[in-house]
Amino acid sequence: MKTIGLIGGMSWESSIEYYRIINETVRHKLGGLHSARSVMYSVDFADIEELQHKGKWGKATALMVEAARHVENGGADFVVICTNTMHKMADEVQKRINIPLLHIADATAERIKAHRLRKVGLLGTKFTMEEDFYKGRLIERHDLEVIIPSEREREIVHRTIYDELVMGEVKPSSKEQYIAIMNNLVGNEAEGIILGCTEIGLLVGKKDIDVPVFDTTVIHAEVAVEYALGEYTLGS
Repeated sequence: MKTIGLIGGMSWESSIEYYRIINETVRHKLGGLHSARSVMYSVDFADIEELQHKGKWGKATALMVEAARHVENGGADFVVICTNTMHKMADEVQKRINIPLLHIADATAERIKAHRLRKVGLLGTKFTMEEDFYKGRLIERHDLEVIIPSEREREIVHRTIYDELVMGEVKPSSKEQYIAIMNNLVGNEAEGIILGCTEIGLLVGKKDIDVPVFDTTVIHAEVAVEYALGEYTLGS
């Protein structure tokens, strides 16, 4: 079993889910008292959030590279960045370390293609929904068609993430708004919905809509175990 390197704390609410899912998946696959070999380096999300919203991506990249090196030096065989948005600098992080990085968008795309879907709706932070580092990868590398909510709906999705979900707040009113936004994406011919922020799965899931839902936290964590056990090949 390879040692999984986790860069967490973005937010710690979702990092807990990563750790739980990874270890539950190992136990399911191997049985008995087995658990995952892992090392986590957790950042202070307040620092990250400030850099994100001030557009200081160079400094944010430096923090991610530093975190990845801590994970590598801690004995990890590969790196998992436990957030979608900070995959904005995934390629730069990969260049600066000597172990592989398991990209969340690649893992998610493989699950989507396994369902034989082509057109998917994407929810996430405004950075993830509006910039090309994430949806562009899905389009260019995996030949998927990606649609996003309206500008007003993107504001709701983004604000809920930063003002509520990363604080551990799960409000019924926000759940209703998210479900309505998801249904609007389906109305625009989305065949499935990507929960492209690692906190969104705390609010909505597959029971809330009639099309397949791809929770990136669950997928990324499960594929990390598959890779650790030699069941998944990077770039497959």
